[in-house]
Amino acid sequence: MRKKIQADPVIKFFVSIIGIFIIGFTLSELSHIFVPFVFAYFLFFLFSPLNFYFEKIKFPTALIIIVDLVLLALIIFSVGRFIVDSFLQFTNDLQIYFDKLNLIVRNIALELKIRDPYFRNFSIQKIIAKIDYKALAGGVFSSAFSITGSILFVLFFFVFIVGGHRGFIEAIRKRYVIGKIETEFGSSSERTEENIIDVNHAINIKTVTENKLDNTFIAITKQIQNYIISKIVINLATGIITALALFLLDVDFPIIWGLLTFFLNFIPTIGSAISLLLPTLMGIIQHDSIGYGLVIAGIIAAIQTLGFNIAEPILLGRRLDLNPIMILLSVLVWGYIWGIAGMLLAVPLTAIIKIIISNSESQNLKFISDLMDSD
Repeated sequence: MRKKIQADPVIKFFVSIIGIFIIGFTLSELSHIFVPFVFAYFLFFLFSPLNFYFEKIKFPTALIIIVDLVLLALIIFSVGRFIVDSFLQFTNDLQIYFDKLNLIVRNIALELKIRDPYFRNFSIQKIIAKIDYKALAGGVFSSAFSITGSILFVLFFFVFIVGGHRGFIEAIRKRYVIGKIETEFGSSSERTEENIIDVNHAINIKTVTENKLDNTFIAITKQIQNYIISKIVINLATGIITALALFLLDVDFPIIWGLLTFFLNFIPTIGSAISLLLPTLMGIIQHDSIGYGLVIAGIIAAIQTLGFNIAEPILLGRRLDLNPIMILLSVLVWGYIWGIAGMLLAVPLTAIIKIIISNSESQNLKFISDLMDSD
């Protein structure tokens, strides 16, 4: 049996802290590579049940990749089509809403006795006329190009992950199992006639280690799928309730606002704010009443508070076995490292980290895992 060298706990602590900062800095600086890669791997885990079925019926890998890409293309096309159709529907009645907005601002100026002619003769059309359309078009084109590039980058990684994931896992399994055996018995160069491996014991270690590794990979896949399904269910329920509430409040385009609530709330914080602001503005303009708009804002805020601040942390915490406090901290930390993308990926990434460290033999890592636990 090899003797393990025990390092000074203080040194280990500071080395660990330095290592965490180095990893965080590296992830932040290379976010343009790591973020698409992580999104691609999440897509792989999402498609893994379907891909496993295809493998079971002897589909070739190339055909599996083609089917996955076709499904992804259909999803992207459907979302894009919804956005375009919604925009076109708004533009049909845009002039009516502009005229109502002008009237609201002018009436407010009269009631507050504001003498500034800008507000007395307010015209949203004049403001729009001053927009630099060339710069705006350039910004829109640049953003669209950037988004398209990111999507293609994710798909690029996805293709290689589908084809190479199995080999990647086998390499990890081989290195982990061999490392475990060498830790117990020493490397082949260190073995002597007095230190010959007990074959049965070695086989037992190999079996236990492989099972532990397989269970870890299965748990990671299950956690990611649980997160995505839970998030879709919560967003869908919130979107339906929002659409129903806006329909009862006689706000135009309630289905569109409900769908926007569903899609936008995949983006933490910012998405919720936008999905609240837009229907509130529509209510103010449509009913010519700020009070009515405040009622709409209050109802939507209540729905989102129940859905995303109460139900979501509890549901995700139970399904992912994560403490709600840890979920909040993870969103802040990953948001700092990767921005909005980090906030979106924070919960499943934290769940993966918890799974990995919970299988560690280090007492310190197990303590951290216990802190992250929802129990």
